[in-house]
Amino acid sequence: MSTNKPMAVLSPYRSVAGFWFLLGLLFSTQAWAQTRPETQTSQPQQGSAPQAISDPQQTSGQQQVSQAKQASQDQQPGPAPEPPHGDLTQVSIENLMNMEVTSASKKEQKLSSVAAAIFVITQEDIRRSGDTSIPDLLRMVPGLDVAQINGSTWAIGARGFNQQFSNKLLVMIDGRIVYTPYFAGVYWDTLDVPLEDIERIEVIRGPGGTIWGANAVNGVISIFTKKANETQGGLLTGGGGNVNQAFGTMQYGGKLKDETAYRIYGKYFDEAEMPGLNGQNGGDGWHMLRSGFRTDSTLSPKDKLTVEGDLYIGREGEQGFVLPGVTAPGFAAVNEEIDLGAGSIESVWNHSYSEKSDSTLQVSFNRSRRDDPLEPETRDTVDLDYQHRVALSKRHDIVWGAGYDFTTDHIGGSLTVSFNPPSRTLQVFNGFLQDEIAVVSDRLYLTIGTKVEHNDYTGFAVMPSARARWSISDRHMVWAAVSRALRTPSRNDTNLVLNIGEFPGPHGPTLLRLLGNPDFQDEQLIAYEAGYRTMLSKRLSIDIATYFNQWRHVQSTEPGASFFETAPAPAHEVQTLVYENLVHGENHGFEIAANLKATDRWSLSLGYAPEETHMHTAPTSADTQTVPFLQGATQNWPIQLRSHVDLSSRLAWDLSAYFVDALDNQGPAGNVSVPSYTRLDTGLTWKLAERLSLSMAGQNLLKDHHLEFEDVDGSMQSGQIKRSAYVKFTWQF
Repeated sequence: MSTNKPMAVLSPYRSVAGFWFLLGLLFSTQAWAQTRPETQTSQPQQGSAPQAISDPQQTSGQQQVSQAKQASQDQQPGPAPEPPHGDLTQVSIENLMNMEVTSASKKEQKLSSVAAAIFVITQEDIRRSGDTSIPDLLRMVPGLDVAQINGSTWAIGARGFNQQFSNKLLVMIDGRIVYTPYFAGVYWDTLDVPLEDIERIEVIRGPGGTIWGANAVNGVISIFTKKANETQGGLLTGGGGNVNQAFGTMQYGGKLKDETAYRIYGKYFDEAEMPGLNGQNGGDGWHMLRSGFRTDSTLSPKDKLTVEGDLYIGREGEQGFVLPGVTAPGFAAVNEEIDLGAGSIESVWNHSYSEKSDSTLQVSFNRSRRDDPLEPETRDTVDLDYQHRVALSKRHDIVWGAGYDFTTDHIGGSLTVSFNPPSRTLQVFNGFLQDEIAVVSDRLYLTIGTKVEHNDYTGFAVMPSARARWSISDRHMVWAAVSRALRTPSRNDTNLVLNIGEFPGPHGPTLLRLLGNPDFQDEQLIAYEAGYRTMLSKRLSIDIATYFNQWRHVQSTEPGASFFETAPAPAHEVQTLVYENLVHGENHGFEIAANLKATDRWSLSLGYAPEETHMHTAPTSADTQTVPFLQGATQNWPIQLRSHVDLSSRLAWDLSAYFVDALDNQGPAGNVSVPSYTRLDTGLTWKLAERLSLSMAGQNLLKDHHLEFEDVDGSMQSGQIKRSAYVKFTWQF
């Protein structure tokens, strides 16, 4: 760890003290709640399971319940009513723990029995949060680092390694991967689906390469939107505030035939500029217009087809950096306007062979453009994925599949930055096999599997894993896992040409240039994980996960060769820096997520995720910045607390507090410190009528503005995140 940040060094005493403080708070609140008379009687949810921790083998009875629920939804006429504000607080935590998820193993499992560190953001969580973007929603996940860099740019990572171009986190929307091969990460500004249409967001912390492939290294984020038959009727939302100045969504859902439901929508927002580092206008305002559709069809009793697509256009500003000439000593700040747009279409065909066997075929196409003045990019991507699940016996549940990814791009260039070659076509072939073995029926399960993948950079890669889970009782489950994951090279790692600035050399002016490395290797992770998931009572659940990660061949920046060139004029010498794989080390930590239903009207959610990172350079490395940056960017002891109170049947109050630890050794020169801060958000929601509600929200209330992140790449100037407030109405008809 860095020696100039003593308060950020995670001592075991602080970790243990924080752990017991949080548990003590929950237990004391629970004890107080149990002494109070209940004002309402909790009603069990129809069809809910009576136990929280149970074995997730899919039975024909569960499938019949699911089919009955689907048929009931298909028969409901008119718009889907908004859930009552107290709905989830009136459902026992047992039922919430039995929520079905799919991201951990590509098949339906109960949340309570997943052998992985998983967190689910439900539609109710989204509505209560008051957040207006997916990145802000992800702040509620313990172990996920979320920092806003300017008005339209975020740094999001899991279990360390956070930066603007985070490249170890896989993100999907309805199974379609939104990762870009440009830098092996995600453009978070383009993930702007209507929040009202999101059914849930599943977040896996830890490797997911065995199922999802390379780049699912530190985590997987899966966004699932609602089926079209769940959004029948009309929806109109609108509002505005001091930062998000105007926003709104128009949507309508109906049926083409009894077998096909659809929805179409349009969405727009316009956000104001954030303050710059010196208090000036940050020039990072942005706006976006998006439209989309989804259809869900029942082709036969055994076949279902989903088709969905969207289009968006937008413009966003930023304060970037440009090299004025080869003799310039460094970058000069410049205000940039970036036009962006994209369109995508996806189809998913589900076929059921029997109660014990089903398959899914998914095909998608995406075309995008990003007209950055320095490096405009256009890209076409085609993804094909097939999977088949079959229960061979009561003891073996197998999932296997294969996939193909094709992408072609053109990236323009400038004196400041370019790519060599400017256009490239890449292909990825993959296949996976996973078997869940019932070692002891209803108690002990072992899941083993591997994924084999071939890419055009490093050839074949193998990502195996083994996971075990033991249901000690109906309320207690433990799990453990060991996994291998890889982060494959990107265009940025292999083909980048970045001119940094001129300095006096022994033979005259010398230009410093950073180059990608065509021989860049896979970054490798071996992860050891364990967890404990329990329901201490019907009102209190706790989920604990711990991990130890061993890293090899992590990216470093090393001195390269020098040479003489005459163009661009004047003639000059070039000294290069080159990406290599000379960093290694480990990071470890644990994560706690606790949910307490204090009373029928009051619920609390608490998260705590301390972490330590220890990285080292190889003896042959000359890189002095990467290790301090990675260690300084680690969130050593972030804490969060969220509260929801139903003040009445029509009025709800939400309050969230997030403490974020200080960061040091940040920025391109490694000389920037980001102070710790506490983010406080609150909101009130009035249900004015059965289908009409009004909400008011305030975010970042404790300070007028604050800095959250300064990236090591230095591709843009950070802004200060401003205190904000808005008013919003929601009308369903």
